[in-house]
Order: sequence, then C-alpha cells, then structure tokens
Amino acid sequence: MRIDIYDEVGIGGGASGISGGLLHPYSPKAKLLWRGAECWKESLMLLNVAEAAATLSGVDDSDDSFIVRRRGILRPAANTKNLIVLTDNAQNYDASCRIETIDEDTAQKLVPKIHVPFNSAFYMPEAVNVHPLRYLQALFLACQNVVNESSTSNHGQKELYLHKKSVQNLLELEGEYDAVIICLGAKADMLPELSGRLPLRTCRGVIAHLQLPANIREEYPDYAPSILSDAWLAIQGSRSLYMGSTWEWKSRNSNPNVSVDEASKALQELLPKVSAFYPAIKDWTFTKANAGLRAMPPLTAHGSLPLLGCVNYFVGENVAGKYWLFGGLGSRGLLYHAWLGNLMAQAVISCNEQLIPSELTAWKNINR
Repeated sequence: MRIDIYDEVGIGGGASGISGGLLHPYSPKAKLLWRGAECWKESLMLLNVAEAAATLSGVDDSDDSFIVRRRGILRPAANTKNLIVLTDNAQNYDASCRIETIDEDTAQKLVPKIHVPFNSAFYMPEAVNVHPLRYLQALFLACQNVVNESSTSNHGQKELYLHKKSVQNLLELEGEYDAVIICLGAKADMLPELSGRLPLRTCRGVIAHLQLPANIREEYPDYAPSILSDAWLAIQGSRSLYMGSTWEWKSRNSNPNVSVDEASKALQELLPKVSAFYPAIKDWTFTKANAGLRAMPPLTAHGSLPLLGCVNYFVGENVAGKYWLFGGLGSRGLLYHAWLGNLMAQAVISCNEQLIPSELTAWKNINR
C-alpha cells in the first residue's frame, strides 16, 4: 500500500492547525452530538496514539508544549435558553464524558475570579484541550512509524509520502491511484470538478493569542480548566491562552495572517463576551492573531453533519479508480475526524460506500 498526501501548506498548516482545540461530545443545542459517543471515544484513542508517537520520538511534552491538556472544560450558561439546554445535558450525559452542575462558589475554586451568570455552570472533567498543530504533526509521525514497522513485518510493505504541492484539478491524478480522497476543507469546491456542486458554506474565524504581562503575578492556575461560553478560552499555560472565535460568513479569505484592522475588530467582538464570564481578561495582553476558513455543512434533521461519499459522477463517467469526498467537518473536525476517518478508510479499501452512514451521503441525492 502506498499513500501520497498532497498538501501545499504542510501538516496542520490550514484551519485545522489553528483551532481552539476544545474537545467534548456535546452540542449547545442538543444532549449529544450525532454519534457523539462513538466520535468521542475514537478521538481519545487517536490522541493517545499521537502522544505515544511524540514520546517515542523524544518530543517535549511539558506544559508549554503539550499535545493534550487534561484539565476539563467549564461551561457557564450564557443565557436562559442556554441554561435549559445545558441543564438537560447534565441530566443525560454520556458516561465517558460526564457533566457536573456547579454553582459560582464551586466554579471559583476551579477558576478564581470567574463570574457565573444564573449561579450555574457545567463542568466536564474528562473533556480536553488539544493543541491541534502539535497533535496533527504527532499523528503524522505515528503514521510514519507504522510505515517503518511494516518493513520488518509480514503484513505487507507500506509507503507514505507528503508532497508540499497543490492539485489544480482531479484529472491530474487520473490513472495514477486506485483511490483519491479529497479532504481540502473550504477549498474543496475550488476544484473545477466540484465547483458549485457542494452544499458548503464558508466562514472565516479569527483566534486571538493573549499573554499575562510580567507585572501581573497572579497566574491562571495550572489545574484550572479551559472555558467555553459565547466565546471560549483555550488555556495554553499559566500565562498564555487563546481566545476565540469570530464568525465571518461567506468569506473566501483563507489567509492565516490577520491584519491590524481585522485583529482589532476581532478583539472588539470577543472581549465583551469573555468579560461576561471572566472579567480578569482585562489583565491579559494581546500578542497576535491567526485565522482559518471553515467549511460549514448544511443543517439537517440530525444537525450539521459532514459530507462523505464517492463522487465519481462529478469527475466523469469513465474515470479510472474511485474519487471520494471527506469534507464539511466545520468547527467540529476535532470530534468527527477519528471515527469518520476510520469509516472512510474502510469504505475506500473495500470500495463499498455502504459502510458510511447514510446520513453522511444523503447530500449527494439532494445535489443530484
């Protein structure tokens, strides 16, 4: 088996590599996300794989260079409607990621100076904060290790190559592969074969990096969780955090660089939201901002679900090999990627689209 990855910006160079990395299986509008329990468990398995690969290679995993920060996530209720949904979640949670309902006094023991509207917050002690860039790079390292191990095993030779180049159209690859998986995120419909045929909405998001100035001695506690509300704080260390995220719908700007003006507008939008639950954010100093372009899927009866399936009929009637789409993960790629990646791999290897849940391929019927 030979796998070639074409990625012009390298592993983790796109929107996935700069996300906040807050991982849990719950929706703010429902009890569990669609197949949330399966996705959650599979994601935790891959996190362990990535950490093991990083450890094996001698990568430093101190607090300043973590792959997974296991401190939980705290969710203060932002409004009455949000409070009702979160309360329902807390009463019907998945056992592998429990939810505890706590009052403001208890919340302040976790995060000093936090403000809890309605005197009710929801703590998920098993939820985690992932550093997406380090995670993706460690996961690629794990894949390379599998390839190296195959050279001394009896299970067949494997090859893996990363090409830092773009593919302008799918016919460039015609006849070269048994299968091609398109996982370009928001750039998927820039391929001429798919242009205008995918029900994706684009949305640019800006994330701000903040640090605690040297003259502020009271640090963010090492044991304290990240915080998720109208905006979120992904804690990177006792004096470093990420704050996000903005939502600029219909944007086509995939440039990760953020102008001074765009950063200023993002801070004006995010700081009031964060101040509502963490007033101490006023003590933190903005250092830089990054941005990414999300590929948001359409809303269905099951929620906003990714788009998967064979797309040969988009490419042409007599194409050699099979073309597959893996896209529309939106802002939940960190939750969906492991379980759906596993299903996609099985479907591709067996040439059987039926292994993919019908909810994820239904978009093709509507498109036709």
